[in-house]
Amino acid sequence: MFSSLPDPAAMPAKLSVNLNAIAMLRNRRDLPWPDVADLGRIALRAGASGLTVHPRPDQRHIRFSDLPVLRALIDDEFPTAEFNIEGYPTEDFLALCEAIEPEQVTLVPDDPAQATSDHGWDVEKHQEFLKQVVGRLKAGGMRVSLFVDGDGRPEAMAMARTTGADRVELYTGPYGGCYDRPDEAARQVELLGLTADAAKAEGLAVNAGHDLTVANLPLLVKRIPHLAEVSIGHGLTADALEFGMTETVRRFCRACGQKV
Repeated sequence: MFSSLPDPAAMPAKLSVNLNAIAMLRNRRDLPWPDVADLGRIALRAGASGLTVHPRPDQRHIRFSDLPVLRALIDDEFPTAEFNIEGYPTEDFLALCEAIEPEQVTLVPDDPAQATSDHGWDVEKHQEFLKQVVGRLKAGGMRVSLFVDGDGRPEAMAMARTTGADRVELYTGPYGGCYDRPDEAARQVELLGLTADAAKAEGLAVNAGHDLTVANLPLLVKRIPHLAEVSIGHGLTADALEFGMTETVRRFCRACGQKV
């Protein structure tokens, strides 16, 4: 149903806006604002290509009740946009994905109690489990991406391919953490680039996400010109407090190399 590889013309990376931080702010009070769907609508109108959510079992940010609302928003108003649902593949999570039918499911190896994603899959250790999960999701017409460490190991990408996944999402947290250390940032982006090169060689498209900003995106997309998509929440939401959602999305799209 979905192509795993981006257009060979090396189109700029697409931006998927992660709504979790907005939902977390809403959940501080028993009130319906900030409205997650309304801010998703603003982001898509401003040029975002999709929306991302990570519904955790405790619903501490995105709630299960948000998912059909966001699905309807995309279907009714932005039919060319994509819905990306991230999460650890429990039976409940898989059933949720099958009910909502996102365009993409990103599988992460998180413990339910984790504050945020902080490592990729050990694909060799979990290969058989991931094969079963990927097969089930793809049978439902969903593209599947595996959250992986960007540590430059080509053998890990070969293992990722054997699961049947369409894409990998590079965990960019170590790169994002180098905001005040340019030498280390350059080293980390090269490791991410080597991982992306290996993924491409295996026929996997490449996404990226975690602690990406307007400042650090250009170096990443320069090193990985075939980057298909970035999923950004925390940094984008922080910037939206200063610049507003519309201008923030445009700034991030430009940082991805898009003309907006």
